[in-house]
Amino acid sequence: MEYVYAALLLHKLDKEVNEANLSSVVKASGAEVNEAQVKALVAALADVNIDEAVKAAPVAVAAAAAPADAAVDGEAKKEEKPKEEGKTEEAAMEGLSSLFG
Repeated sequence: MEYVYAALLLHKLDKEVNEANLSSVVKASGAEVNEAQVKALVAALADVNIDEAVKAAPVAVAAAAAPADAAVDGEAKKEEKPKEEGKTEEAAMEGLSSLFG
């Protein structure tokens, strides 16, 4: 997963997504670089328009926004039922933590 994040970061910064740059970003994150995975990802992304791929994935964005909305709703309910808000916040945090493995 860190390789995909590194590729997205490079793309966002208008840097070329190549083996050297991808390896540098992964190394900078503190992870060990698997050259086979780097080569496979670079080859897989060779014919992919990353902007179009990101636009075609609105479900992931909506899913990430849902726990944040639940936390906002929980704050509104906090005034009414403070005990339930803690559970809502915990559930939202568990949902967010599952996104980052």
